[in-house]
Amino acid sequence: MDAFFASVELLRYPQLKGLPVVIGGGRRKVDEMIRERYDGLPSGEIPASAFPLLKDYVGRGVITTATYAARQFGVGSAMGMMKAARLCPQALVLPVDFDEVRKYSRLFKSTIAEIAPLVEDRGVDEVYIDFTDVPGGQREGGRVLARLIQRAIHERTGLTCSIGVAPNKLIAKMASEFKKPNGISVVYQQDVETMIWPLPVRKINGIGPKAEIKLTKLHLHTIGDIARQERDWLIDNFGQSYGAWMHDAAWGRDDRPVVTESEPVSMSRETTFERDLHAVRDRAELGAIFTDLCTRVAEDLRRKGYVGKTIGIKLRYEDFRTATRDLTLPQFTDSAKTIRQAAGQCLKRVDLKQKLRLLGVRVGKLAKAGSDEAMGIAAEPTPVGRVAEATPDLFG
Repeated sequence: MDAFFASVELLRYPQLKGLPVVIGGGRRKVDEMIRERYDGLPSGEIPASAFPLLKDYVGRGVITTATYAARQFGVGSAMGMMKAARLCPQALVLPVDFDEVRKYSRLFKSTIAEIAPLVEDRGVDEVYIDFTDVPGGQREGGRVLARLIQRAIHERTGLTCSIGVAPNKLIAKMASEFKKPNGISVVYQQDVETMIWPLPVRKINGIGPKAEIKLTKLHLHTIGDIARQERDWLIDNFGQSYGAWMHDAAWGRDDRPVVTESEPVSMSRETTFERDLHAVRDRAELGAIFTDLCTRVAEDLRRKGYVGKTIGIKLRYEDFRTATRDLTLPQFTDSAKTIRQAAGQCLKRVDLKQKLRLLGVRVGKLAKAGSDEAMGIAAEPTPVGRVAEATPDLFG
């Protein structure tokens, strides 16, 4: 979907179309304030001058997405709001309306499934579609079907999407970025050298910042640079599995099927603080946040019908270092109290002398609630001296 979170907001406020708008930064209070001020005026008629400006934002939030007008200034997803304010101070700011986003996410996915049923969910705004056996799906290399999907989504939701058509998921993912917004790109296997090789290495889904740094040190900047290396050389430098995968990816080889059903690996909640907090001086505030995170993870588990038994925490310090710890319980749980107790034990194993800027709680090793696996007793013993301890954690 094209700038999905922002596009959902523009359905509510169409007068902001064409303007630089960023989504993110905090809890949703903007609507309430604006509606109080412009009581009785339709949302589509509220003047753009009523919305807060990015230059006035103060906080630790990050951008979820930005309109294409804002992206022209270098603003992008996952960028800190304060940094974005320096690049595009005139941008308007709206927080995420998660309920509305989820509604439109379900709507666009159900629309696709009516046309091409083999759909793999890849998050709130993206899917893979296998249309190998869809009648007429191969016409014009898939363009006809892609146009049909775009038209159906727009008619149902008012939103646009960009589609990449390719022999496999790896290339289709890259192709979907070629002609945003509202574009269709078809890439055949024989097009890999001309259309894929000139791209930066990070365009391969699976090559992250650390791998990019190492590739740069080895003077490999484009996908074509990787493809020109011997497989054994890549294995020597990046390991057996990753090196071999990197070679295949650079040549556009990917045999992963479209998976229509998949189980979540974990569920987590985390928050970045408006200011750095200290474990001792801000103990009460941290304790309340910590408990809330555990409660929300437990609610997520129950809502989706899962239980888990590996409980973990994530801390990010004021110097941006990150620490994680986890432990495995003897039984599966979806209890907020149990998750809170186990996460609290993890806290005892990290350095809490420095101030914190982020705190997160994760529950992994999931099973369906009520399943045979969930009802059994885990083979792993409880880590000695952790869950069994009755002493409170530092946030308790």
